[in-house]
Amino acid sequence: MHAGHGHLGGRVMSVLKGMRVVEGSAFVAVPLAGMTLAQMGAEVIRFDRLGGGLDAGRWPLAPNGESLFWAGMNKGKKSIALDMKSPQGRELITRIITAPGEDAGLFLTNLRVRGWMDHETLSQHRPDLVMVTLTGDRHGRPQVDYTVNPALGIPHMTGPADSDAPVAHALPAWDLIAGNMCVSALLAAERHRLRGHGGQEVEIALKDVAAATLGHLGMIGDVTLNTENRGKSGNALYGAYGQDFVCADGRRVMVIGLTDRQWRGICKATGTVEAMTALEQRLGVSLAEEGNRWRFRDDITAILKPWFAQRRVPDFEAAFNDAGLTWSEFRSVREAVELDPDLSTENPIFSEVMQPGIGRFSVPSHPASFGAAERVDARPAPTLGQHTEEILSNVAGCSSTEIAQLFDAGIVQSPSFAKPRNAA
Repeated sequence: MHAGHGHLGGRVMSVLKGMRVVEGSAFVAVPLAGMTLAQMGAEVIRFDRLGGGLDAGRWPLAPNGESLFWAGMNKGKKSIALDMKSPQGRELITRIITAPGEDAGLFLTNLRVRGWMDHETLSQHRPDLVMVTLTGDRHGRPQVDYTVNPALGIPHMTGPADSDAPVAHALPAWDLIAGNMCVSALLAAERHRLRGHGGQEVEIALKDVAAATLGHLGMIGDVTLNTENRGKSGNALYGAYGQDFVCADGRRVMVIGLTDRQWRGICKATGTVEAMTALEQRLGVSLAEEGNRWRFRDDITAILKPWFAQRRVPDFEAAFNDAGLTWSEFRSVREAVELDPDLSTENPIFSEVMQPGIGRFSVPSHPASFGAAERVDARPAPTLGQHTEEILSNVAGCSSTEIAQLFDAGIVQSPSFAKPRNAA
């Protein structure tokens, strides 16, 4: 099979090769969705306003002030920058979104604008348009992860057991889940279209993603049917046994006894089988039941705590790993990057990438390994407007004269056309 056919050794180069998705977005969820599709091989075109959109300077920043957030969330995409307030700019965006092609006409956004960048208007140009729109809540009000999370009660379950203060999480969990739901929704709607049922708009609300997750995890049923509120439990694993311990060298580890096998492994590795049996006899319960391990977690911890306090991590690390225990050491992100080979190029999902304007560092590709497709190395994020000319020509169908006129009029922008020039 010729390489030009997109195959290598009978395996396709990427599972979504040939698909084109247009993205108009900001923040986390939708940029993540577009990046995920790009890493599976789709051509993802991101449009931004001149000078950069809301994410252009978002933290964290590189030492030179360039956004590492932008670089992380836009890997492998194509970028066009244009004046989104001008009629010409809006007309170009419409042409790009609704450009012909069986594998095109797919639009991801959380920037829906009534009257021109909405499904009703855009579908007049392409009736089979698939548009996935992420909103804040189902009423159309703005929301972000850091407002949804406190509204639904998670911070009151998070943090030290002796604290009454709510603790918001540092990880934007709802954004991450919503981003991947946007991916699955777009692929489902595209499959619906491929079966001859036409295009559609799919709406997902960030707050609904979080609310549904609470329901899936049994949390809504818990407060509906039970009278006691779930409180804070520090680093303990809710509903079973899992606890953090400080070791003799000051390092902290997390040890999990969620399943019976994990629990028995902890007891054997720490030599506490007899002590745990005596505890069962004293309490009149079986610690083989994970609920009992949760109820009497403080008694269990009192037995295990001295064992860890008397040992350094190297004293038991190999034995724990050989026994197949589920455990880990607490590390900072810097320590993890320096010490964990899973965050290095020893892991096939990572490769060293030169990000223009920032530098070289390890960048992940898609975590999934597809049996029928080659793993594609991570690609850098584009600079703002890097593909403006290519997109105008190949997608919007502009002639070279039109493109030159658009640059001269300041409607579009790219690094190679930063300054006005005479029209061709």
